[in-house]
Amino acid sequence: MKRRETGSVAIALPAGVEAPVFAQPWQAEAFAMTVALHDNGLFSWSEWADALSAEVKRPGAARDGHDYYKHWLAALEKLSAKGVAGRSDVDSLAAAWERAAHATPHGKPILLENDPQRAG
Repeated sequence: MKRRETGSVAIALPAGVEAPVFAQPWQAEAFAMTVALHDNGLFSWSEWADALSAEVKRPGAARDGHDYYKHWLAALEKLSAKGVAGRSDVDSLAAAWERAAHATPHGKPILLENDPQRAG
């Protein structure tokens, strides 16, 4: 196996693989969430393929595909809201995370508890 340095961690890659499959950890997490939501019956693979295809075909998509996982995430957000949470619930939670991020000191983990508007 080939070894590749990623920051301070060396990762063993399978033979023939020159770089990690995911450029950023959030991409791997989005991939894993997609598989988990499918496995739990939230959507079929054909629904997933249709949603991802629609996102990738949107005007403004990069021709070189460097924004592929942004489209992946957009498709996942649309499908994951299907019967799981209402749009206003998703928007409220996203706003809470945004406030928490702004209220968190640099270098500290962002926790939802840091949202200054959080009750409790």
